[in-house]
Amino acid sequence: MYDKGEGVPQDYKKAVYWYKKAAEQGFSFAQYNLALMYDKGEGVPQNYKKAVYWYTKAAEQGDSDAQKNLGIMYVNGQGLPQNYKLAYVWESLAASQGNKDAINKRDILVKKLTPQQLDEAQELASKIQYKIDNPTK
Repeated sequence: MYDKGEGVPQDYKKAVYWYKKAAEQGFSFAQYNLALMYDKGEGVPQNYKKAVYWYTKAAEQGDSDAQKNLGIMYVNGQGLPQNYKLAYVWESLAASQGNKDAINKRDILVKKLTPQQLDEAQELASKIQYKIDNPTK
């Protein structure tokens, strides 16, 4: 509510406070939104490493927008080293959920990978998807 100013005056600092409380309890929606706040520098100083941390937490729970944005962070080398193979992994996971933006990004990334890198990325994506689908294993 504070993030968008719905029913209350917009206040990014309060939004960050509440997103962080919920994110630390494992809520992927809050983790994703907290990552966005760090990514954009809204309510907090821009911090790509913290954005990556929270995107990863949400992405590992299956949040397709977090997966897509984590892929973008890997493409751009923001908050972590640039890595097209890992970018493909996360874009592919988001694309498998029908995320149209991720589908386009994944298809562009395919051209940047060798056949071996693509095989490795697809195998890693399958392993991550298995963990998402079976969180207790």
